[in-house]
Amino acid sequence: MAQSTKSEAGLFKMNRPIALLLLLMISPFMVFVMFLCFLIDGRPVFFNQIRVGKGRQPFIVHKLRTMKNGHITWYGRILRKTGIDEVPQLWNIIKGEMSFIGPRPLTESDVNRLAWNSDYYNIRWDVTPGITGLAQLTVLCHKKVTWFCDRYYVLNKSVKLDCWILIQTLKIVLMGKGDRR
Repeated sequence: MAQSTKSEAGLFKMNRPIALLLLLMISPFMVFVMFLCFLIDGRPVFFNQIRVGKGRQPFIVHKLRTMKNGHITWYGRILRKTGIDEVPQLWNIIKGEMSFIGPRPLTESDVNRLAWNSDYYNIRWDVTPGITGLAQLTVLCHKKVTWFCDRYYVLNKSVKLDCWILIQTLKIVLMGKGDRR
């Protein structure tokens, strides 16, 4: 497990400057998108939610709001399909609460619903959560599949695995979830 922590430390140090550079580069576009969201739907533009992070520490995840009155808006579908709604999470990376790659951060109610409170699942909280991860690449959405993917990631974390996940994620963003999976 020491190797996993050492590997994360190296990658984690690269996450913050890359996230800051990306945020600076796309900030004019994001200001435009946020302005459109505001014009179309009003405030708030952001959706903020408490999630469970590394060491089971709570933090606030930031996203662009894509729903109104419990329903995905027409522009929300576009933001979700393209992943633009996730861009504010670059701020979470800059703050050190998230990484580009890792198990997705869950809400406390998700942890309870999945019954992942026992010591058996503690390994999941040993790494910084990510914007994308192995579980997001699978077509199956089941707690056993997610647990397998998250556990595999934690035990096999490497630059090579992170690069593979990033490339597969970019393929999904460019080609669509249905076509790629």
